[in-house]
Amino acid sequence: MPRGRSTFTKRKKEQARQQKQREKVERRVQRKQEKPEGGVVDSVDEMRELQEHAAAQAALFRIGEDEAEESSEEDGQDSEE
Repeated sequence: MPRGRSTFTKRKKEQARQQKQREKVERRVQRKQEKPEGGVVDSVDEMRELQEHAAAQAALFRIGEDEAEESSEEDGQDSEE
């Protein structure tokens, strides 16, 4: 008994999906194997860089706070007079 066109299309679509899934798993395994063992060292370096950047940003904001405090102190003196 011959199968209809929709059955053929569904079967091809399912086969393509399964093939795509197998390829995805293969790529994942390959990336995992290629991943350097020094991943911890890389993350430590990255964390250090992030901390340095954060410290630089904090220093910039502290400069702004000092100026804001001085201006608020000046404003406070004007209101007392």
